[in-house]
Amino acid sequence: QVQLVESGGGLVQAGGSLRLSCAASGGTFSSYTMGWFRQTPGKEREFVATISRRSMFTYYEDSVKGRFAISRDNAKNTVYLQMNTLKPEDTAVYYCAASGQRVGIDIKYDYWGQGTQVTVSS
Repeated sequence: QVQLVESGGGLVQAGGSLRLSCAASGGTFSSYTMGWFRQTPGKEREFVATISRRSMFTYYEDSVKGRFAISRDNAKNTVYLQMNTLKPEDTAVYYCAASGQRVGIDIKYDYWGQGTQVTVSS
C-alpha cells in the first residue's frame, strides 16, 4: 500500500509560481509512474501531468504546457509539480497519484493523495 501526501499549495496572485510536492511511502517509489491531477467543484478530476519511473518521459495537459513542469526524485520518494505563470483558471485541488502501469496519458492510477488547494487570485 502506497501513501501519498501532497504539500505546497496556497494562495498566489496571477502570474506567480508555486511548487507542489508529493511524498510517497509504503512502496517502491521508483516502480511507479506518477501523475498530477486537479479538480474544481462540480467538475471531474482532470489530468495535469505525468512522469515515467526514471523521468525519461513526461506528458502534460495542453493548457499547462510551457508553464508547469513535473519532476521526481526517486532517492527522496517525492514527485514535484513546478507551476509558473499561474492563472485564475488553475485554481483547483491538486492531487498526486501513483500507477503501476507504464507512463501514458490514459493509464489507471492505483493510489491517490488527499489533495492540496491551489488558489490563484486575479
